[in-house]
Amino acid sequence: MEYRLDNGGCRMNKKGCRNTTRQKLGVHDWLCDLPETISETDFVEVQFKNTRKSYFLNNTKIELEKGDMVAVEASPGHDIGEVTLVGKLVTLQMKKNNIDFDKFDIRRVYRKVRETDMEKYQEAKAKEQETMIKSRQIAESLHLKMKIGDVEYQGDGNKAIFYYIADERVDFRQLIKVLADTFHVRIEMKQIGARQEAGRIGGTGPCGRELCCATWMKNFVSVSTNAARYQDISLNPQKLAGMCAKLKCCLNYEVDNYVEASRKMPPKDAVLQTADGEFHQFKVDILAGLITYSSDKNLASNLETITAERAKEIIEMNKQGEKPLSLMENGKMKETSKSIDLLNESDLSRFDKAKKKKKNKNRNANRPERNENRQPNGNRSEKGDNRQPNGNNRNRDNRNKGPRQQGNRPQQGNNNKPQQGNNNKPQQGENNKPQEANNNKP
Repeated sequence: MEYRLDNGGCRMNKKGCRNTTRQKLGVHDWLCDLPETISETDFVEVQFKNTRKSYFLNNTKIELEKGDMVAVEASPGHDIGEVTLVGKLVTLQMKKNNIDFDKFDIRRVYRKVRETDMEKYQEAKAKEQETMIKSRQIAESLHLKMKIGDVEYQGDGNKAIFYYIADERVDFRQLIKVLADTFHVRIEMKQIGARQEAGRIGGTGPCGRELCCATWMKNFVSVSTNAARYQDISLNPQKLAGMCAKLKCCLNYEVDNYVEASRKMPPKDAVLQTADGEFHQFKVDILAGLITYSSDKNLASNLETITAERAKEIIEMNKQGEKPLSLMENGKMKETSKSIDLLNESDLSRFDKAKKKKKNKNRNANRPERNENRQPNGNRSEKGDNRQPNGNNRNRDNRNKGPRQQGNRPQQGNNNKPQQGNNNKPQQGENNKPQEANNNKP
């Protein structure tokens, strides 16, 4: 029975490469559709846990494909890993990793894994997490300044590799004795860096993608703060540090482009002299080739943005003793921008004004809908015809009712005035008009 990891990776067969591998440090075999390239070399690339890879000799001519689980030679015993690359690209990968064939310890591929091999392999892998926790406790009890980041058991379970991080040199001879007595396996200690630990653990970077060290990076290049200076990035350690607490590896990705583009820019200390005055460099967009100049050396005053070619042109004119009218091309003056009242932004009622405007907009938006609904339902002329008879009926009713309703109408409209008039009418009948006039005058 053949065992193969179903990880959605590229499987090299007669039909060719169907997909690229999705595991850590996966390599796309772009020669997989050429069967003649498979027989060019007997070496195969085998990957173990996380980022550990090695190259083995298939001297028995076993038919291996990408994704096969194989048992390979180890010291001591055997180890189990996954075939990640076969054919001509294996030799290219070995040259890329600077492997010297004369000094390289060549190990062989034994066989494809059997059912018993897979059972031992799974039992060994199940013990890794528990072993790592116990080993950390033992190292802490021995007062060793080190951190055990990961534990990897060999395929046959006879050996365990402990990956640790330490800033100083550590004497772990006593630690090895205690670990051997505790776990009853051969112990191998490997020191790794912070970047390698992050690659083995994995995670998501601030960019939202999976860590580069956990996906495709194998060789780590030193990163310095000069890379941030070339790209005009603020030297903030919290922003420049990655998940490993070291400088981000991605700072080196675009440094070469920035260095090449900065050569086309004028010097930073160059002062541009115009008829309006002197201008000093304030801000630079290297990739876009734009420079912002300020009339004040220390403050942002009268900012004007021009191209690098225009800045070089003005510098040449200044060397010849000429001064342009302005920094803009063809002597154009900068358009005056409208003044902004900064006090309006500090007004707390600005949010209420915005809400009122929104309410009015919603009301105005609903009005035409009502008018549209009225028009199709009925004609205005019909409504007018219906109103006229209603009005005539009202007049007829008023005529029949007589002066009773007319006398009551002012009482309904103004409650105070008619009441006063009604109360004073009997006094008028008693010839007391002059008294009312005298009393009401101020």
